[in-house]
Order: sequence, then C-alpha cells, then structure tokens
Amino acid sequence: MKLKIYRLPILAVALLATIFSCSEDYLEVDPSGQFLSGNYYANETEAFAGLVAEYDFMRKNSGGFENMVTMMNAGSDDHYAGGGNSTDGAGIQSFSNYTLNAIEMPSSFWSDYYKGIFRANMMILKLPDVPMDETLKARYMAESKALRAYYHFNLVRLFKNIPLFTAPVDPAETYNVVQSTPEEVYAQIEIDLLDAIAGLPTTLNSDELGRFTKGAAQAVLGKVYLEQGKKAEAAAQFAAVNGTPGATSPYGYKLLANFNDLWQIDNKFNTESILEVTHTNLSLAGWGNAYNDDAEGNMICTMVGPRGFVDLDVNDNVPAYSSGWSFNPIIPELYDLLKNDPRFEATVLDLKALSEQGKIQYSPGYQDTGYFLNKFAPTVAEEHTGAGDMWLNHRQNSYVIRLADTYLLEAEALNGTGTRAQALLDAVRARVGLPSIPVSMDNILAERRLELAGEGHRWFDLRRNGKLQAKLASRGFVSGKHEIFPIPYKELENTKLVQNPNY
Repeated sequence: MKLKIYRLPILAVALLATIFSCSEDYLEVDPSGQFLSGNYYANETEAFAGLVAEYDFMRKNSGGFENMVTMMNAGSDDHYAGGGNSTDGAGIQSFSNYTLNAIEMPSSFWSDYYKGIFRANMMILKLPDVPMDETLKARYMAESKALRAYYHFNLVRLFKNIPLFTAPVDPAETYNVVQSTPEEVYAQIEIDLLDAIAGLPTTLNSDELGRFTKGAAQAVLGKVYLEQGKKAEAAAQFAAVNGTPGATSPYGYKLLANFNDLWQIDNKFNTESILEVTHTNLSLAGWGNAYNDDAEGNMICTMVGPRGFVDLDVNDNVPAYSSGWSFNPIIPELYDLLKNDPRFEATVLDLKALSEQGKIQYSPGYQDTGYFLNKFAPTVAEEHTGAGDMWLNHRQNSYVIRLADTYLLEAEALNGTGTRAQALLDAVRARVGLPSIPVSMDNILAERRLELAGEGHRWFDLRRNGKLQAKLASRGFVSGKHEIFPIPYKELENTKLVQNPNY
C-alpha cells in the first residue's frame, strides 16, 4: 500500500472514534463506538475524542521500536545502534553506519506523522460545524494547528522534500500527490503555530497535562525558526518561553534544582517540562499489537536496557535493573566527557565497571561498550505485571522539549555572544554545580551534548551547525546525501513523489 495515510479518509474515520487513552490520568476518553465520516464530530464529546486521537502520534518520540529518540541517537556520534546483532532492526543499523536506503528506511517515520496530520486536518475541517462552546472550539482548533505544524516539522526536517497537506485528500487523488518545496512547508508551519499560539492556554489543569500550551507552541516555533537559520526570530520566541535565566518564566517554567529529578519516573510534568509525551503501564499492548496506536508504553526503556542483567551484589548496592535489548550503547568518547561531570550518574549506567567489580552480570549485545543510557534504563521496580507485556508498557514519560534545551537554543540563536547568552549558559551549568565558562558557539554545543545526552537532539545539533561530516565521516557519512533520510520506497511506488538526491 503506497502513501497509506492518505487513504484513511475512507477507512480510518470510522476508526477515529476508537480512542486510545494516552496516560494513566491525562487525556483519557472511553471508547464510545464507531462513527461514519458523515456524522462524526456530531457533538463536543466526539470532538474531544477526535482531539485525543490527534495526540496519539506524539508518542512517535519514544513509543514503538521505531521511535525518534533511539533512531536519532543511533546516527549520532554519541551512540552506536547496538541491539542483538548487525541485522537487529535494519533501519536503525543502517542509519548508524550510513548505509540507509529507501528499502530499509522504516516507513513509519513517514506514515505515522502523516496519520497525525490527517487527523488534525479532519478536525480542522469538521470543527466549525460542531455544536459546542465557541471558546472551547477555538482551543481545539489551536491545538489541531499546533499538532499539524509539529508533525509537518518532524517530516520536513527528516526528509526535507515532502507533500504539504492542509486538508484531507480525496482517495482518488492519492497517487497524484506531489512534494512541496521545503520553504512552502516551513511557511505553513509558521502560520499554523502563530495561529495556535494566539488560541492556546498558558497553563493546564491537572486533567489536561500532555496537551499543547502557548509556551510549548512558542518553543516549537523557536526550533522551526532556528532550523531555517532565522536566528533573530528564534531568539525572540525562546526568550518569551525562557524568561529571566535561572528564574521562573512567565509561563511558570523553571529549571529543577536537581538534575537527577528529571529522570524520576513519577516526576511527570515538572516545572522544566515544556512539551512531554505521556506513557502508561496500563495499556494492553502485547506482541500481537506491539506497534499499533494502542501500544502506549515507552519503548526507549526496553530498547536501551542491558541484555540478561543479573544482580550479584549481596549488599544490594546496585539498583535492580530490568533486562532490555541493549540498543544505543554510549561510545567511549561521550563516557570520557561525562565521567567527571555532575550529570554522569543520571546519564550513564556503567555496567562495565560493575561487571569488573563482580557486582553484576549481563550479556553483551552488538557493539557493546559496557556503557548504557541511564536516563531511560528500566528497573524491576517499574516492571508491569498486568495484562499487557511488561517490555511494551514502561510508564516513563519522555521530554520533547525541556527548559534547559530552550535555554541553550536561545543562546545559540544569539550566536553565542552577549550577556543574555552568557546568563543562559551559566544557568544550565549552575544547576549542576558547574562554574561559568565563556559563552561561545562551541561551548554551547558542548553543553548541549552533555546536558541532553541520549535524548535524541545531538544529530540535529550537528547538522544545524554544519558538523555532521567532521564528526561522522568515519561512520560512513557522506555530505550532500546523509543530511536527510531517503523517502521509504513503498511511499514512492506508483506515485508522483520524487526520491531525495543520491538515494
């Protein structure tokens, strides 16, 4: 099936009302049957169900085997692909060693985001005629535009040459779709986000956590501007989000005092969280439906966990880690950079040292270094024993954007100069007890590497700053080709879409 997302208007609208709860307590809607496209969104309840369905594809960040974080980590200079062997996940392996082609390119990085765009477009089309409170309607419209922009943004920065959709496409026209220019896509993203910002709330009630706010949309817009080199515009958006460095921002954001608290699983939606993906251990996901929309667990946890972990420490000084699949092993260079940094313990699980001390055993995976990503390392205490499979139902949320990220992005947008850029860099370092260093583009990029290690940002940071070739040539990176992904082959077949250059 080619461009399968665009054939959804016939089949998927009937399924749209089969809504999947997005967390334990957030954005929960009970399924209420199925509706045909002609009468769907007949009332406020159905509109809310449709809105929840739009948010499903935010989980692409950390849900499913083909998630953004572990994929982008694998292609960076901080991690290898890892896993069981050199063929364990053809897409992630070939991205890591820069042999990725259109056949091996995981199609979900294309199709999942277009599914989200389809759902947003359906809402935007239908919402004006729904009999409901006009203020609430305006908010749903703003959220739908923010989500459509976010999904388009991920597509254009991954693939560059993509179709732009601002309305549902007739199934008969599916094969006639052509790509827009990146400039056209970015222009629409900016329009959507500016419209959304005007209609989004600044804060959320406790039962709304996980939804877009004004600050989240401005942070995404800042990233959109920065990706295009519009640094002045990016800095302005980030400044509105960040406020005074180190203080509580106008939107209520504030760096956590303790870096380790960012990775406490129950510390969800904390003051540093700007945009966060919700996960739950209560879904029924098993191997039969592991990658469907109702699989709501955080798969990073399973993917980065060590294989065959055994605790041999009779004094119980070693946390009881759960076994995983050993993806994204940390390379020695990053280990060496972090080993004297206050963020080391929260970031790196050093099983090499524990194994040499006789405190643990594990089964080395492919490209094993002995260094694992501790930010998402699964523990026995968090194992799920319900109806779903434990490996598919980790409940740790993931950050799409957090405040330390936007601090450093604003400093970058300011070209790494000036008192404000210095204050932003200082605030990130002071939070972990590090002294001030002179602000510069190199020092900002180095700080992002340590602060955000393993969170999926490093590869984009290198590309944005023109450093992919220098850092990844030894892995096979070829300038002029590997800055973007190939479009998956099955999305091209019998269509008017054109493959990206050199693939």
